Amino acid sequence: MTKNLRGIEIISTGGAFEELARGRGKLRLYDNPSPLAGEGGALAPGEGDEAGQPVAAILYTSGTTGKPKGVVLTHDNLLSNARSCIDMFKVTRRDRFLLFLPMFHAFSFMVCLLLPLTVGASVIILRSVKPFSNVIKAVIFGRASFFIAIPPVYNLLSMRRFPRLILRLLPLRLCVSGAAPLSQDTLARWGKNYPIPLLEGYGLTEASPVVSCNPLDGARKPGSVGLPLPGVEARILSEDGSELPRGQVGEIAVRGPNVMREYLNAPEATAETLKNGWLHTGDLGRIDVDGYIFIVDRKKDLIISHGMNIYPREIEEALYAHPAVRQAAVVGVLDEGRGEVPKAFVSLHEGRAATEKELKSFLKERLALYKLPRRVVFMDALPTNAAGKILKKELKK
Repeated sequence: MTKNLRGIEIISTGGAFEELARGRGKLRLYDNPSPLAGEGGALAPGEGDEAGQPVAAILYTSGTTGKPKGVVLTHDNLLSNARSCIDMFKVTRRDRFLLFLPMFHAFSFMVCLLLPLTVGASVIILRSVKPFSNVIKAVIFGRASFFIAIPPVYNLLSMRRFPRLILRLLPLRLCVSGAAPLSQDTLARWGKNYPIPLLEGYGLTEASPVVSCNPLDGARKPGSVGLPLPGVEARILSEDGSELPRGQVGEIAVRGPNVMREYLNAPEATAETLKNGWLHTGDLGRIDVDGYIFIVDRKKDLIISHGMNIYPREIEEALYAHPAVRQAAVVGVLDEGRGEVPKAFVSLHEGRAATEKELKSFLKERLALYKLPRRVVFMDALPTNAAGKILKKELKK
């Protein structure tokens, strides 16, 4: 390990976590019974909890469009998702994961911590990503084989080129993107510059969090977030809750052992989200004939202008195709004549320039006229949370 890397110490809250430490990963396990346990110590699965499974974690949603909610996850939720990810990514104890995302975020908590610990793989913890060269050094000197990051990181890396010989000598075998949409333009640049697979996945805290991912072996469809994980089901629902045929756009619903138990102290929100065993995600999407999921947008972000549906993500994808654009977000603003109109916020790459007129002309070649933003606002940086997700609620203010 390099001087910027640390080992890991795990504190067990009882027998339900012992399975996480059965591998031979570089960790130390301390038996520290939970204060919630009874006189016997650990909370075994199915004991000491009215709902059956004891609570393993309460993780909070990102709060990009509203107030964060506490998601109550059980041991079975987390372990089932870890096992499914192991099958999907073909993880072994020889893998070395690089961890530099916030550990409290559901994506990194699962993929960078629980997943490697379940098989006994190694985790390289990076103290800081500033300067960004620390990330590159950690990959090279830490001999990472599994790289997990968010789209802004891949957008930055896709614009750099490294000698093919160095890339071949590295044990890095797989890169996974999550937590936010990955631009197709970024994915295309990555494919030209790197021989390493970059897989885009989809998930939400309420699903522990991984729902789907493009397969490591098999077809990877640009613009798709892949196939549901083993043991996870997905379907597309209409407004009345009925299942829609393949190819039609509706709300994505998920069912599986990874689905949360409830929202903390929020029975109404729980009842609204969990219906007949299905998790209503609030995301709009479609499923093609091969079972691949395509995300269209957040249901709450949908813009209705003169009765026409406008999906902000489509406009954002077009903006990211411009070489000067580093960040892009589109929100709906009220308009007396049209109901709502799209408004775009962008930040530019350092050393690049663009004008509102230039970006509008660029979009006009790629979008229907009714989808064009009424305004394009330039910012030094768009507001984001700790996981790098753009906070649209702040932009709407």
